[in-house]
Formats: sequence, structure tokens, C-alpha cells
Amino acid sequence: MFETRLIDTSVFAEARSRGLDPLTARIISGRITSEDSLDSILNPQLKNIAPPSALKDIKKATDRLRLAITNGEYIGIVTDYDADGLTSHAIITYALLRFGVSDKQISHWIGHRLEDGYGISETLVDRLLKSEDIPDVVISADCGSSDELQIARLKNAGIDVVITDHHRVSEDGPPQSAYAVVNPNRTDCLYPDKAIAGCLVSWLVMGQLRQELVDYDVLDGTTPKLGDLLDYVALGTVADSVSLGSSETNRAVVKVGLTLIASQERPCWQVAISHLTSSPKDINAELLAFQLAPRLNARGRIGHSLRGYEYLSASSVAEATNAFMDLDADNKKRRKIEKAIFEQAKPLARRQRLHGGLVLCVVLEHGHPGVQGIVASRIVEIEGLPTIVFTAGNVAGTLTGSMRSIPDVDAKALLDQVNNNLPGALIRYGGHTGACGMTIPKEALAVFSRELQEVYRQTHPTVGPKTRFLVDGELLNEQLNIGWVEHMESLGPFGRGFDQPLFIGIFQVVSARLVGQDLTHLSLRLRFENREVQAIWFSALESSQPAPVKSGDWIKCIYSVSINTYRGQEVSLTIRHGELEQKGNIHV
Repeated sequence: MFETRLIDTSVFAEARSRGLDPLTARIISGRITSEDSLDSILNPQLKNIAPPSALKDIKKATDRLRLAITNGEYIGIVTDYDADGLTSHAIITYALLRFGVSDKQISHWIGHRLEDGYGISETLVDRLLKSEDIPDVVISADCGSSDELQIARLKNAGIDVVITDHHRVSEDGPPQSAYAVVNPNRTDCLYPDKAIAGCLVSWLVMGQLRQELVDYDVLDGTTPKLGDLLDYVALGTVADSVSLGSSETNRAVVKVGLTLIASQERPCWQVAISHLTSSPKDINAELLAFQLAPRLNARGRIGHSLRGYEYLSASSVAEATNAFMDLDADNKKRRKIEKAIFEQAKPLARRQRLHGGLVLCVVLEHGHPGVQGIVASRIVEIEGLPTIVFTAGNVAGTLTGSMRSIPDVDAKALLDQVNNNLPGALIRYGGHTGACGMTIPKEALAVFSRELQEVYRQTHPTVGPKTRFLVDGELLNEQLNIGWVEHMESLGPFGRGFDQPLFIGIFQVVSARLVGQDLTHLSLRLRFENREVQAIWFSALESSQPAPVKSGDWIKCIYSVSINTYRGQEVSLTIRHGELEQKGNIHV
């Protein structure tokens, strides 16, 4: 269930030598190694980001886009339907408008997950080529690196395609028909940080384009740079679960972007803060990743993502509010669908694990394809193994799947090896280290699964199931105060590769109250020595079941800690796992 997180002793020693307290030093040294820079954790800097010029093909990309702008050509923006793609879409659009491109010269193309599938798909290209104003040049974001066939169609139609992406490129290399492919994960790209999200690639390309337009006297040198768009970069980065540990680049842009969001310059941020939290001080990477991003992603899972882009680009609070409420309603529908699908998938996954499965392949032919990735993530959390959830594909006789992996296991590399060993078993696939999407022939499922297990066995012979919770130890009574928690939160942003700290402890229950629309969450008042703290335990029980603890009981729990600003300021615990340690025999 849980283990104490291992630490890098050399990082711990360096942190202590800089005056950090033992627990803070432990938190950091449990998340980075001596190969990483402690300074990049404590004080990440935008000035340390590698220059855009280090990206392969960026000069070709910006030259073509500069000509499009100076010649008044039509530009099509093609992006993925998730939060990374939507924020990329906003970044490119705002930048082009700032560079003097008329909105009438820009067309917007966002794929439909259920109708089009991932990336620059056949049906998406069909619609683009049948449109009234066919673009002269297309720029993609967060997609395109595996879409040679459709890019070739666009090229044959006289459309130049500029790809900006961060997904792993196939071993065959980048799409040959693209005019330019800007992707740090190209094998021939020297950009040092391979962990950046698609939205940051888009931001770097647009920043370089601005400089080129200035150099060619197309733009005045006083034209504002694009630092104000880092709010979008921050949201897209944390939503896409790229590393916030080893990547100083990601840490720096997220830290700056969070400050921009908290300043509420855009209507979308004003609305998000008013609906999701009680104060701009509560804005952090976790809130973006687990509250706002799911609402953006929800429309793409059950409908068309354009509404998410409309929310991000809203010009008024009223417009942003209307869009947010639509996204919120979609998210509620998504959660109901997800819950039903997860309940179907959970026993199938457990059975495979008990029978020795190393990569779980769960098939739900009547499942909803829009929640595959979320359900796969939840199975990974409880089973600790890489997981693929398959549902019926759009084409008869096929299955589409979403894969989620565990630390130290590269999902894309596994699929690359299977594809090499079994040509034809994968009709289409793509993704990155932690997540991939794929389409396979239904008849190939058994042989695909067997080969996947064998490849995993050969490439990861010592990697066992991921422990569900890695804890950072116990907090002392004096650390359950606002000052220490603020100090701990200053180590953020927390996210993939730099997880939010988790602690373990035993508390006595002062009071317990069922909350939530279906009364499955538990609001607790807990006592620890001479201190009382507020706690929330989400999904503590099934609907209509009694509370697992009552006043007077002692509870052992794994929890995170934060500052609740809802009524003033107080330390608050979020219980990730709890179990009754001892029944109380006195009234508290």
C-alpha cells in the first residue's frame, strides 16, 4: 500500500548544507538525484531556458510563417483536443493576432476525439480540404509527428504544413511531407530539454517568429514579447503531466504562469478562481491539473473541444462564465461515465494482475472511448502496473486504446519495440513516456498482448508494481502550522516527477460529517497531540454506507497538507488513504 520514499543522500546533504530543515531536505532529495540541479528546484529561472534556435527546423518554420504573414496568406491552426492542445491553440492565435494577422485569415481546426481520433486525422483533413477558405499554410501543435499520410494529402493540395509537437517521433523519422517539424524529441534535435509540453514548443516557435519579424522590419521592435502568454503554457504543461522535477524549463514556466493566472488579467482566470477556489492565493499546479484541466478535457471526451478554446479566449467575464458552465456540465457527465467504466474495468484488471500480467490490457468493447485514459490512470494507481484500456474503434474490426505507464517505464518505447517485432499489429500509435494512444486490429489483440508482456519482461526485468503511495515521513506537531506549510508549498510547483508531499500519521477523530452531493466524502476534525486540524477525505465510503470512522476513533492516514483560505486561513489535510487504527471508547 505504501512505502517510505527513498532519498538521494548527496542531494540531502547539499540541501542541509544550505540551511534547509531535515524534512524539507528529505522532500527534495526524494524527488531529484545528484544529476539534477538543486537550484532548479529552489529557484527555477526563465533565463536558463535553452534558446528556441536550438530546436531543429525552427528557422524553416519561422521563415515560412513570416512569408505567410507578409503575403497575407491564410493560416490554419490544427491542434489536439486536450488541455495541452487547447492552450497551444490559444498561444498561436494570440501571437498571430499580435503580429498583425487578421482573424479573418486564421482558421481553427481542433480534432474530435470520437469522430476523428488523435492527431491530424483523415476525417479532419477531409473537412479542411472541403472548407470554403482552404489555408495556404497549416501550423500544428501537440500533434502531427506521426501523421505522414495526412500531411502528404495536405502537401499534394498545395498546403505547406509546419509541425510543432513534443510527442515521440517514430523510428522512421519525422513526416517527410511536412515543410518543417519542430519537436525536441526528434533524434536529430539538439534541444536539451526533451520533457517540455506541446504548448511550450508552440510558445518557443511563436517567440522566435516574433524576433524574425522584427529582424525583417515586418514588426516594430516595441511589439510586446510573449511572456504574458506563459499563463497558457503553465496550464498546458501541468495538464499534460510532463516532468516538473528534472526539467528546470517546466518548473520556471509554470511558476511564472501561476503568478500570471493569479493576477486574473484574462476573463477565463477570473471565472476559474471564482468557481474553483476562494482566493487567488490558492492557485497552484495541483488546482490546474485536477480542477481546471479536467473541465477543459471533458468536452473533448464527450463532444467537441472548441468550447474549451472559446473559454480560454473569452473576451468578457460573461462569455467566459457561459463557456465554463458548459465545460463544468460536461465534466459532471464525464465523471458519471468514468465511474461506470472504471467499475467494469477494475475486476478485469485485477484478474490479469493476479494471473501474472505485467502490462494490463483491459478490453471494454461497449465502453466509452472518451474516458479510456482516465480509467487507465486509475487502474495504474490501484494496481501499480502499466495499463491499456481498449474500446471499439471507429472502423469495424478495430480497437482503440489509451495507455498509461508507471515511473521508469517508457510507454512509447514499449510500443515501438512491439511494432518492430510485430509489423501490422499496430495500425496507428503515438505518444510519449507516460501516455500513448493506439489503434489495433481486433483479431491481433491476443498476439499484441503476448508480445507486449514479453517485451516488458525483457526490457524491465527488475521493475515491479509501483507502490500506490510513497510517503515522506511523519509531520511533527509544530509543523502543522501555516508558516511551515507555506514554506513547504514554496518548493512547488508539484506534479509528475516532483510529486506533492505525502505524510503518514495517526490522529484522533474529534468530529466526522458526511458531505458532498451523494454523501460519500467525509469532513473531519482531527486531533494531533494538543492541536486540532481540519481534514477532507474524498470518496471515503460508498453511497448509503456508514462512515468508516466516528468521533473518538483513532485513524491512521496518508495525507497531503495545504492551507485552506475558505474561512480565513488554517491548515487542512486531504486524506488519500485512511484506516481505522483503534475504536474510541470515550467521547471527544
